[in-house]
Amino acid sequence: MDKTFFLSQSTSLTLIIIISLVFVFLGLYNSRNYQGLNNYLTANRKIGLFSLTTSLTASALGAWILFGPASAATWGGIGAIIGYSLGTAFPMFFLIYLGKKIRKDFPKGSSLIEFMRKKFGKSLFKLILLMTIFYMFIFLCAEVTAVAVLINYISGTELWITALIVLMSTLAYTLYGGLRASIFTDNIQMVVIVVLLLISLAYISSFTGSEFSFDFIKEKNPQLLSSSYVPSYTAGLTFFIAVAATNLFHQGNWQRVYAAKNFKTLSNSLIISFFIIIPIVFYMGFSGMVAFSIDPTTRPDLGFFTLLLKDQTELLSVVVIILGLALTISTVDTLVNAISSLIIVDGKATFNLDKKINYLNLSKYVILFLSFISFIVASKGFDILYLFLLADLFCCAFVLTVFYSFYNKSIKEKNAYISIIIGLIGGFLMFPAPDFSKSLLVGTLLPKELFTPIVSQSLLFLSFVIATFLPLLVLKLKGFNISRLH
Repeated sequence: MDKTFFLSQSTSLTLIIIISLVFVFLGLYNSRNYQGLNNYLTANRKIGLFSLTTSLTASALGAWILFGPASAATWGGIGAIIGYSLGTAFPMFFLIYLGKKIRKDFPKGSSLIEFMRKKFGKSLFKLILLMTIFYMFIFLCAEVTAVAVLINYISGTELWITALIVLMSTLAYTLYGGLRASIFTDNIQMVVIVVLLLISLAYISSFTGSEFSFDFIKEKNPQLLSSSYVPSYTAGLTFFIAVAATNLFHQGNWQRVYAAKNFKTLSNSLIISFFIIIPIVFYMGFSGMVAFSIDPTTRPDLGFFTLLLKDQTELLSVVVIILGLALTISTVDTLVNAISSLIIVDGKATFNLDKKINYLNLSKYVILFLSFISFIVASKGFDILYLFLLADLFCCAFVLTVFYSFYNKSIKEKNAYISIIIGLIGGFLMFPAPDFSKSLLVGTLLPKELFTPIVSQSLLFLSFVIATFLPLLVLKLKGFNISRLH
């Protein structure tokens, strides 16, 4: 039986094209007066409070918030939502302290990798650069896939069509205007996002009535709110560690740290962003719990949409498409410019290329290649959550060693390298297979029966905890002498 869609394909396509072209026009028009490498990389370090706040917030959020928190809430309960919310927002708070230090030590910098390059030798810095680009590339694939799936769900539009329009339009203004264009369009996109989320909240709360409440969830699925529900704690900590660690390596955040006109503007923007992000992600997760409590057969990642679109309202379908596109484009332009900036700034130190090479042009070719791959991934509709979790694991293994080195001058490159590799190995041993039933250590190398149910049921959580904290333990071990390993 054919599925009944909420909106016709022609209406949906018209909307996608119009909205994408509006952002192309705004991005190109605004950045025509702000050319040059300084504007491309750091917006000439002149961004004020409003622009920086909306840009930081819009870049931290993305189309993933429409799917991820709602899905996590159905099995991780209130703990998963809190962990997701705090994990997304926490890097903002942390960047206040790291941002002050990095702006002071490298006032003319534009990336975290530059700091690593001066702190450590070439081999570790290249590993950090590779990991950072890999993570942001996976993020890019996730965003384009998410919006393509969303519009396919609403109107049946083929995935490749949405993916192509979104990527081409975002590349058109971002590769021309750089960070300036990204920040300017983020301002408009964030206003649109907040307005549309408030409209959706008003609609859902008025039409679902008493069902949109903690009391209703407690009545239908009390375990999701129970303080003794173990998955709530493990899910909360898993998402907090994973999301916080990955966002600290997001070059888009570091560009904005440098783009602020002064440190006061930066710290105020980060604090405001922190308090905007938490309720938005929490609201998305809460809608998932409500949808699951109303109908347990609801597909977990579509919880928000089943609440909002249950009466098949065309107007609300339009709202969802505009919201999805604003969230996606604001994140994709940040990722495109972030990857491009890393190649420009750190390419010379990484690749031993001809001295006459134009790294700005090289970065654009690399972006076009990565965008083509992300288009293929999105058009296939792959479930990339598992790959996203793998990218998170990489970031977790790096995070404490890298940021601990900010404050501990005695850390040597070899020690840092070994600690990261050990963390990665430890995390990989516990990292669950795609069906989450076993891992390399639990159920493959060793029988599952040797482990307690808590271990076998918490593989993802344990893999992130081990990958995150094992490197620090290695660095802290007294008498650890790298020469003994040779």
